[in-house]
Amino acid sequence: MKSTRRSKKPSPAERLRTIHDNLVNAYGPQAWWPAQTPFEVILGAYLTQNTAWKAVERSLANLREADAFTVEGLRRVPLPELKELIRPSGFPTRKAPALKAFITMLDAEFQGSLAALSAQPTPVLRERLLALPGVGPETADAILLYALGHAVPVADEYLRRIVERHRLIQPPPRKDRQGYESLVKLTRDAFSSEAAAGHAGFFNEFHALTVAVGKAHCGKTARCTGCPLAADLKYVQSGSAH
Repeated sequence: MKSTRRSKKPSPAERLRTIHDNLVNAYGPQAWWPAQTPFEVILGAYLTQNTAWKAVERSLANLREADAFTVEGLRRVPLPELKELIRPSGFPTRKAPALKAFITMLDAEFQGSLAALSAQPTPVLRERLLALPGVGPETADAILLYALGHAVPVADEYLRRIVERHRLIQPPPRKDRQGYESLVKLTRDAFSSEAAAGHAGFFNEFHALTVAVGKAHCGKTARCTGCPLAADLKYVQSGSAH
């Protein structure tokens, strides 16, 4: 006699974990972040807001040439000069004071030490970063993960597109803080064991993998032919995801 029992549908978190596994199989290790020091990561996280990375590279080159590429160097450079140094990456009147505010916080509360900053518990540190001018959730999480070594997801536009197109969150995540936090929650649910273990390298790799598939297939216009996530998309299109 045939069983009429239906197989259990995978949860969105389980599907996201499968998406991760498919991306690993397709692209392999990424070892990604274009920076050599934690402070360079912080500079890049601020400067990359609303601009292309090529423009950020010009600003970083200016900072390096002006000997303002460290905490000590950025502390010394006057605000008007800093605005000019980072002008290639846009919004200098907003980004320069924001960088100075970060240094002021670091000096006042953590003796100018990134190590002392990093030693704070993740939830406390995230809220402290979010209280700074010019720091939204994605910037805070990029600093936490890539500069300070905390095991947190970075939910960028590429992940949002994947989640929306694969219908992992209903309704689709909005382009605001609430939508961002829904992406973070889904990712934490999918990779709770890695988060509990403090496995920052895992979240680094997952973010890099979503960037890789985003650039190749999941841009503003989806290019699904040959995408390593095509099987999950067929699952969605069949109606099984509802």
